[in-house]
Amino acid sequence: MGSAEREMVLILDFGGQYNQLIARRVRECNVYCEVHPHTLSTEKIKEMHPMGIIFTGGPNSVYEENSALCSRELFDWGIPVLGICYGSQLMAHVLGGEVKTAPVSEYGKTEVRIDEEGSLLFQGVSQETICWMSHTDYISRLPDGFRATASTPVCPVAAMEHASKKLYATQFHPEVMHTVEGKQMLHNFVFRICGCSGDWKMASFVASAIEQLKAQIGDKKALCALSGGVDSSVAAVLLSKAIGRQLTCVFVDHGLLRKDEGDQVEEVFGPTGPYDVNFIRVNAKDRFYTKLSGITDPERKRKIIGEEFIRVFEEEAKKIGKVDFLVQGTIYPDVIESGLGKSAVIKSHHNVGGLPDHVDFKDIVEPLRLLFKDEVREAGRQLGIPDYLVDRQPFPGPGLGIRIIGEVTEEKVKIVQEADAIYREEVAKAGIAKDLGQYFAALTNMRSVGVMGDGRTYDYAIALRAVKTSDFMTAECAQLPWEVLQTVTTRIVNEVKGVNRVMYDCTGKPPATIEFE
Repeated sequence: MGSAEREMVLILDFGGQYNQLIARRVRECNVYCEVHPHTLSTEKIKEMHPMGIIFTGGPNSVYEENSALCSRELFDWGIPVLGICYGSQLMAHVLGGEVKTAPVSEYGKTEVRIDEEGSLLFQGVSQETICWMSHTDYISRLPDGFRATASTPVCPVAAMEHASKKLYATQFHPEVMHTVEGKQMLHNFVFRICGCSGDWKMASFVASAIEQLKAQIGDKKALCALSGGVDSSVAAVLLSKAIGRQLTCVFVDHGLLRKDEGDQVEEVFGPTGPYDVNFIRVNAKDRFYTKLSGITDPERKRKIIGEEFIRVFEEEAKKIGKVDFLVQGTIYPDVIESGLGKSAVIKSHHNVGGLPDHVDFKDIVEPLRLLFKDEVREAGRQLGIPDYLVDRQPFPGPGLGIRIIGEVTEEKVKIVQEADAIYREEVAKAGIAKDLGQYFAALTNMRSVGVMGDGRTYDYAIALRAVKTSDFMTAECAQLPWEVLQTVTTRIVNEVKGVNRVMYDCTGKPPATIEFE
């Protein structure tokens, strides 16, 4: 996505865990931003014409032999730079300051004293404020021309700046919610220091994305991996606006969807639906069940499902003739969790890193890869997609394959489909669905003894999951009303054959993931 035509802030990723939150905070100011690996060349950066640059945190020490560094040239352009945590130490190190192992490490909520009230970065911020620290190194000597603007009892340079050069740094993380006035600090950087106007809206993204897709694809054909979820649906409609019937949407019904979902997808995107796209439904349930037979390892299940998807797309592509582009509904959390820059690889099924060499597509098109889930939903509304589809619950690519612990069988799929449908129905009936980031039923691999009527049973346990989250990168367990859980439990045990026990998962992310496998 080119940036020269609009004001933007560039985020350089040094491998920290909170990088995606920086992007969220900047966009909350209605300022467009992009996240790129720290290895992005200075030539590319110049071409992007950023209004400001933010260095993220990272796991390394700047004085180590293989630490991630940057060009000193970045600090001489007159473009505002904000270094955060590792980024602050990197700024000090590159510009001639000194970074050492701290006598006392700081982790968690820390009281920070603002020592320079005239700093633009801290305008409107309390003199004593709570910030989130996470560091074992510290800036022991400032670079020439810098002044310390904040401190803690054990960290003399909790923030520093060279105002005339528009260089700013914080040892703490202003992007996380635990830094009480962090939003104000980033707002100050974006508006007071970078001079952004804050006029970027989702309508701008939609319009520019359509134009870019037209230019990228031209008169060639594209094949869209349509699952019927929010992400792939928005991607499909975006492509249809750009290239019309050059787009073919292939919906692979792998038999791992929620109850009746395959038919619902066909109603929306099929011949009688509102969108003018070529739609192909592939009923591949038996094929996937056969491949998954006997497989219990979650990573193997993910990879089998992902690879089989690709094989199906290859076959469909050959049937319809030459196809140059594969469209995927990859969104930003998928990119981060699959390894942007040096971030940890958490998910393998997103396939955001590219396709195997033997797949017959020229390239991948991922028009949503820089958006968060809430931004994808807003883009969907801008495109005129109905709310019932835009607000649909998130659903993983491997489907119920990762909501069934252990081997996947047709019987187990039926059990979890029925239980999940009851759960979603009761949550909707209670009017609490809008308050939840994600909720679903999963089938554990645990069997236990129960009593049904006059007989004893030995059946499965269903686990219910519901979380609250703003970005799907972190989440906390939702405290559902007890009467709702009671109703769901009673209905599942009574109506779903093979289940005699229902449990509620109270774990947040971290330490758990939102999904079960």
